[in-house]
Amino acid sequence: MKYLSFVVPSYNAEQFLRKNLDSLVKGGDDVEIIVVNDGSKDGTLAIAREYEEKFPNCVRVVDQPNKGHGGGLNAGIANATGLYFKCVDADDWVDEENYPKVIQLIKDMHEKGTDPDLYLLDYIFDRVCDNETFVESYKRIYPHNEIFTWDRVPRMKLYQYLMMHSMILKLDVIKKSGVVFPEHTFYVDNIYVYAPLPYVETFYYTPLPFYHYLVGRPDQSVNIKSMDKNYAHQMRVFRAMTELYTWDQIQALGKKHARYVLHDLSSKTLLSIFFALIGNKKEKWDGMKEILSDWKKRDPKLYKYIRHRTPVWFPMDIIRPLRSPIIVFCYKVYAKITGWF
Repeated sequence: MKYLSFVVPSYNAEQFLRKNLDSLVKGGDDVEIIVVNDGSKDGTLAIAREYEEKFPNCVRVVDQPNKGHGGGLNAGIANATGLYFKCVDADDWVDEENYPKVIQLIKDMHEKGTDPDLYLLDYIFDRVCDNETFVESYKRIYPHNEIFTWDRVPRMKLYQYLMMHSMILKLDVIKKSGVVFPEHTFYVDNIYVYAPLPYVETFYYTPLPFYHYLVGRPDQSVNIKSMDKNYAHQMRVFRAMTELYTWDQIQALGKKHARYVLHDLSSKTLLSIFFALIGNKKEKWDGMKEILSDWKKRDPKLYKYIRHRTPVWFPMDIIRPLRSPIIVFCYKVYAKITGWF
């Protein structure tokens, strides 16, 4: 039995892929590692095939034309057979010390018949510019080392939300959501987190730093210049999120469950506003307003709630000359605090 399926979307990743796979194969026969070669033009496919040959019981290669990160996730979900599912980007890796502890935890819980829908773990920012590391921990938010439900998830601040790196989801939960990620699009991790939430009922959080997230490269998608350049990708993601669930569907989940789903959508709305304001370009903000206008017509209750939950919405629409420098400054402060760069 495969307890955990990893998907590794890989495009021109020869510089990083060996470190990634060296960390993952230590899971042995308990895991499967699906390397999706996404039309790479370098040695990525050759490296993936090498590991597939060397570790035939746990490594499989899916070779496909370039479809972007979303296409890689779609291929991973379609080919996964494990009890749980996790995406590990090709330039990231898992923690050598805590990896066996996580696998043993999943096995022990399964033997007891108490599989949670979602495991939450801490993760680590590995900053490439100075080799500093910062742990993002949920210790002050969630109960530790026990099964819990939405009733014990506290009200969170707008900047506190789940990240893909912290999540190990039951494969069945992902499939129930029916999520299909847009191809040729960055930032689909926003959908990856949001789409399964209505189908998650039980959690287990253990404060083990598990996922190593490499940050600080100048070509990275979370770099401000990349975010300015690729803002249209976030707009596609945001539009898809506004269309995924209606107000009535979310309200049917129960009070605290619905509260967090709305919280996640509010946080991603704030993020999308940030994308639209970088560079202070009129066409970007106009594009954002078009999405908001369509959303208001389609689902006015959900639109109104999220608007009132997003504190920068109104002032950013008023102080037009200052909004880009203000929001870029705020992002830099946040990134400095968290250790992104």
